[in-house]
Amino acid sequence: MRKEWKKLAALMLTAAMGAGLAGCGSSGGGAAQTTAAQTTAAAQTTAAGGSGETKAAETQTEAQTQEPVTIRFSWWGGDSRHEATEKLVAAFMEKYPYITVDTEYGAWTGWEEKQSLNILSGECADVMQIGTNWVTDYSRGGTSYYDLYQLSDIIDLSQFPEEKLKLNEVDGKLMAIPNSLTGRLFYWNKTTFDEVGCPIPTDEASLLAAGAAFKAYNEEYYPLALGEYDRIIFMVYYLESRYGKDWVTDGKMNYTEEEIAEGFAFINKLEDEHVLPSIATISGDMADSLDKNSKWIDGKYAGVMEWDSAVVKVRTAMEESVNKPGQEFVIGEFINFGQYQGGFTKISMNMCIKAGTEHPKEAAMLVNYLMNDPEGVEINSTERGIPCSAVAVAYLNDKNIGDEMTKEANARVLAYSQFTQDPKFDDNDLKANPDGLYYKLFGRLSSRGITPEQAAAELVKGVTQVLEDQ
Repeated sequence: MRKEWKKLAALMLTAAMGAGLAGCGSSGGGAAQTTAAQTTAAAQTTAAGGSGETKAAETQTEAQTQEPVTIRFSWWGGDSRHEATEKLVAAFMEKYPYITVDTEYGAWTGWEEKQSLNILSGECADVMQIGTNWVTDYSRGGTSYYDLYQLSDIIDLSQFPEEKLKLNEVDGKLMAIPNSLTGRLFYWNKTTFDEVGCPIPTDEASLLAAGAAFKAYNEEYYPLALGEYDRIIFMVYYLESRYGKDWVTDGKMNYTEEEIAEGFAFINKLEDEHVLPSIATISGDMADSLDKNSKWIDGKYAGVMEWDSAVVKVRTAMEESVNKPGQEFVIGEFINFGQYQGGFTKISMNMCIKAGTEHPKEAAMLVNYLMNDPEGVEINSTERGIPCSAVAVAYLNDKNIGDEMTKEANARVLAYSQFTQDPKFDDNDLKANPDGLYYKLFGRLSSRGITPEQAAAELVKGVTQVLEDQ
């Protein structure tokens, strides 16, 4: 509790900035403003979904007997997720004309800072897409979010693996429902690799060789680009591949300072060997994320390590390049850095309901529509990864719906990655941009303002504090 209110006080400083960071969707105005027209249309149409068919007459009767309700729905993501979710919300409001859904969404950068402030102050949306660490970091002992076990008559919880639901319990209460399981893997611009004349990396030697080849081809070209948060995930992948240990087990770090210093030194080596651009170089590109970076879009950065659920985002950005059309995007092999299969999986994101919502029934209806209802599942498709819901997966497979490369990426991750990410890995004190520990350490390391040994000591100290400060 002490840590949460300390965070609230700190986050108050960013409240004004946070308002600008959230790209409020048109549903907050647009979709919500069209509700009256949708209500008229819905009374004359049939909407499919849920556990059966909802007929137009039943929908009309329900609308006539229900008082108008407005709920808020917030999420982060890329453009394709925003578009799909806006469409889903519009279909939901057509199916339930007495419910208006106001939407709030934006890119990831700055999103957690704004939303955590809203959660801890009680001003958050009724339905929220949240990160894995938000369950413990902002639940205030299970009081911030609605106990979804109490809404099991509306949300079909039987569709989700019991062990995954247990991961989202606080004090026996179900704080959130997992959307999907995810992990990171390597995506490459094959066109650029072909132009440079070297193979796509599969091990340390070929990765270093690619750095030399790219430098000889054009010093502005790099085989791989990683931001600060990407680098901590990549470094843990590297260490897991070498040592075969989870990063954290039962709230304790498994790696020594000496082992972690090896990981930081390897990151420096990749910069020195022209495999990675420096943090200063990436920052100078003036892009919020690598998928929006013109050097990725135009093939100068030829590789990224991203979530399996991000295939569409990074592929579309590259394939829609105006300056270099026709580039070929591929999923690569997991790079071999040792005798173990490095990389971790985690719950990609969760859906939760605000504890203080005035409309828990309608909020639960929206959650179930997104996660279990065939109509909502079809619209959402694989925009939040491959669903955890059994009925959703069965429906997508039966109808052959969803991005095939996203499905391939998820299958590769689940088959290869042997480790599980601790929820505190994404704690805001560590992950926040630009003030989280990961960002500070990798920025200083890249500028050579700190040694690998010093970085390792600071990382161990910071992570241990987060793990102990529950």
